[in-house]
Amino acid sequence: MNNFVINKYLITEFLKSFLNVVLVFCCLGLILNLFEEINYFKNYDVGIMLPLTLSFMFIPSIVINMLPFILFLSSMWVFIKLKNNRDLLSLKVFGWSNANFIILFSFTAVFIALVTLFAFNPVTSIVVKYYEDIKGKYDLDKSHLASINNNGIWIREKNNENINIIKSQSLEGDLLINVSIYQFHGNNILKSRIEASQINISNNPWLIQSGFKIDFENENKREDFQNLEFNSTFSKEKLNSVYSNLDTISFYNLITNMDKLISRGYNPKLLIEKKHFYLSLPFFLVLMVCLAGIFSLNSNDKKQNTYYLLLSIVICVVIFYFKNFSTALGTTERIPLLISVWSPIAILSLFCLVGVMQINEK
Repeated sequence: MNNFVINKYLITEFLKSFLNVVLVFCCLGLILNLFEEINYFKNYDVGIMLPLTLSFMFIPSIVINMLPFILFLSSMWVFIKLKNNRDLLSLKVFGWSNANFIILFSFTAVFIALVTLFAFNPVTSIVVKYYEDIKGKYDLDKSHLASINNNGIWIREKNNENINIIKSQSLEGDLLINVSIYQFHGNNILKSRIEASQINISNNPWLIQSGFKIDFENENKREDFQNLEFNSTFSKEKLNSVYSNLDTISFYNLITNMDKLISRGYNPKLLIEKKHFYLSLPFFLVLMVCLAGIFSLNSNDKKQNTYYLLLSIVICVVIFYFKNFSTALGTTERIPLLISVWSPIAILSLFCLVGVMQINEK
């Protein structure tokens, strides 16, 4: 019963610290993102409520991406708080060691990671998708739009005096698969229709392969072809940019619909990298707890708390950028993708293992 009460007290203090740090990050993120949204809508008469609403919608995805850093600061906060009010010393009298505190908070961190991945992340992915849909309606370049949904890929573009409506089943590498192209005059009169099995969009003009064209201006004349060039304002890079925000895809969707997402045109490397980012999240959070414990429990001198706090923040930022750099090497195929994602975890694990063994003796 005593252990239950102690565990409940420590976990409660940890969660309070975590929620406080999350609140601080939400406030900072809201302020910074609000300026960006106001700048985006400066040419529209939308008032302040729309930028403010969009800022609130974008904050949850920021929290998830910054969760390791948030948990690190939370752990530092609770360790220093317990040390300053003598709770650590009192519990050590009853047989607790530094490793006991780290283990208890590590299990709490795993719980936070699981709740984030399976409860919070599906909601935030929907909110981010809705966020992008709202901003897309105010795109300054209305004549050139692309959208991906359950019905495939849709492109609307204005090319000279014509308006092209392009529908494709999927994007596979450089190829749009099962494509329909409708060309309209500027006065919305249907000019022609092109049906093709695939279109190579690696270069401009596009190369349309194995299809037919119906010319509605020439008595609905049909012409079959094997290869046909088509001028477009869209490139492969521009179309791939539509898939760039993987925060719109939840962890559950990634692990259950990976093949479907790839068939719709998402970059397989980026999907795999995002999936392993989510899979590594529980391990990364545990390591952040260990790292916080190593710095905060290394000394009982209150005067050194500020020094260790500043030093640990600097090291945590270095870890954050090292992890991003390693991931970038993987996505550019400089090193294997799985190694790029998990090598920072492995290196940090060795450091934390040695550090926890040292502070457990104190």
